Amino acid sequence: MSLADSRSDSPVRGRPRSEAVERAIIEGTMKLLEDGVPLAELSIERIARTAGVGKATIYRRWSGKEELFVDVIRAAEPPDPDLPGTSVRDDLVALLESLRLRALASRTSALLHNAHVQMKSSPRIWAAYHANVIVPRRNLGLQVLRRGRERGEIRADVDLELANDMFVGPVLIRILLRPDADLPEGLAEQIVDTVMEGLRPVSSRP
Repeated sequence: MSLADSRSDSPVRGRPRSEAVERAIIEGTMKLLEDGVPLAELSIERIARTAGVGKATIYRRWSGKEELFVDVIRAAEPPDPDLPGTSVRDDLVALLESLRLRALASRTSALLHNAHVQMKSSPRIWAAYHANVIVPRRNLGLQVLRRGRERGEIRADVDLELANDMFVGPVLIRILLRPDADLPEGLAEQIVDTVMEGLRPVSSRP
């Protein structure tokens, strides 16, 4: 889901939104990135020309290049997962599988790879991505862990912030520190089952 979708309940400035126009703007920005245009040269004027819209049309939907760029990356990434809600294990597997698929997409998509590299060179865009993408995803993981603790699936004394890091850490290590390491199917289940073994109440362990 893009930021444009997440903002659908907020007041809209100017004329009503047009999904077709927003898609044209996002796809126009993607084309520029795929053509190798550096982030520093990715101006609103250039995006507007490529998308066939006016600058005002873009500014009615995004406050600036940073906010638009975050939506472009989210549109290129796999969608956020629907959590089954059947157990903390199933929800965590869904979250980690989503992270694994994003990592695979970043490895195989030149657009995503270049966008992430350029994004980290821009403190403003990285801050926007962190606030609007990374933090909500991390909070979702914490919500899952809290539900698991309330249901008795996780011990009451577990530090949930630390536990959250323990789940996502192995995937992030393979993304950032071991880019040549495999991200095989079943990795999410393997990580969740290994970590959960130490988090369950003693009475719930096999």
